[in-house]
Amino acid sequence: MRREDLADADCGIAQALGVLGDWWTFLIVRDVAGGTTRFDALQRELGVSRRALTERLAALVEHGVLERRPYSRHPPRFDYLLTPKGEGLLPVLIALQDWGTRHLMGDGELTATADADSAEARRVHDLIGRPLPEVALPGPDGQPVALTGGGAWSVLYLFPGAYAPGTQGYPPGWADIPGARGCTLESTTYADRYADFQTSGARVWGVSTQRPDQLGDFAAHAGLPFPLLSDQDGRLAAGLLLPTFRAGGITRFKRLTLLVDPSSVVRAVQFPVTDPAGSVQEMLTLVREHTRIPG
Repeated sequence: MRREDLADADCGIAQALGVLGDWWTFLIVRDVAGGTTRFDALQRELGVSRRALTERLAALVEHGVLERRPYSRHPPRFDYLLTPKGEGLLPVLIALQDWGTRHLMGDGELTATADADSAEARRVHDLIGRPLPEVALPGPDGQPVALTGGGAWSVLYLFPGAYAPGTQGYPPGWADIPGARGCTLESTTYADRYADFQTSGARVWGVSTQRPDQLGDFAAHAGLPFPLLSDQDGRLAAGLLLPTFRAGGITRFKRLTLLVDPSSVVRAVQFPVTDPAGSVQEMLTLVREHTRIPG
C-alpha cells in the first residue's frame, strides 16, 4: 500500500501516519518539545542530513504541527515551535516513551520506579546541565505558573499521585505498584522543611499529572505552604522525556526530583527515589551545597 493511500484511509491512525510517517519526524517533534527549536541545533542533535531535515520540517509546517517564528531577518532564520495541533502529539510521545522503556528496555513490569543502573536512570541524570523547556503549568486555581525565568533556585519534586480523603482516590492495585506509595509522606515532609528550603534560597514546587482541582484539594487537606502544579497535558514530561508509568487510565510521573538554578538549568537530580521522606533532607543538603548557604 502506498503512503498516499494510507493517509486517505478512513482511520485516524492511518491518517496520522500520513503526517508522521517516519521515525525522524517523531524525533523532530520530541526535540522541539524539549526546547531545541533551531535548524542547526536540530541537525546537530539528530544527526540527520540538511536535506532530510528541511523536507521534514517543511512537511510539519505544512500540516500545522509546527510553526516558523523568525528570530533573524538578515539572514532569515526561524525557530520551529509546536502549534496547539503539535502539542496534541505530546501524549503520543509520552506513550511511546513509556512503552519502549517498559517493554523493550525493561521486562514489562508495571513500576513507578527504576533500577539505579538502568538506561532510564541514566537518561534522567543526563538532564544535569540542561535547561528546562519554557513551560507554564496550571496551579490549583488553573492559572499558569511559569517554571522558567523566576530568577531563583527551584526544587521540583514530581510524584505519581496524591488525593484528599473523600475524593476520587487511588486506582485499584496502587499499593502493589513498586514505588507508587509515599506521595503524601513526601509532600508533608517538604511542608515540614519548607522554611529551611526558603532560608537556603530555594522555592519548592510539587508537580503531578493529576488535574489542578485534585491537586488543590490535596494541598488544602495537607496544609502545604507551596503550590502543586499540574502537568496533565504532558508538556514537562515530553519536554524532558521524564519517566512515566500508566495506572488507572492516567499517565503518571515516576517519583523524581530536580534542582534547578536561577537560569533554569538543571543542577541536580534525584532518581530513583526509594525513600520519599529521606530524599527531602538529601535535597536540602544539595540546595545548601549549590547555593553556598551554610546550614
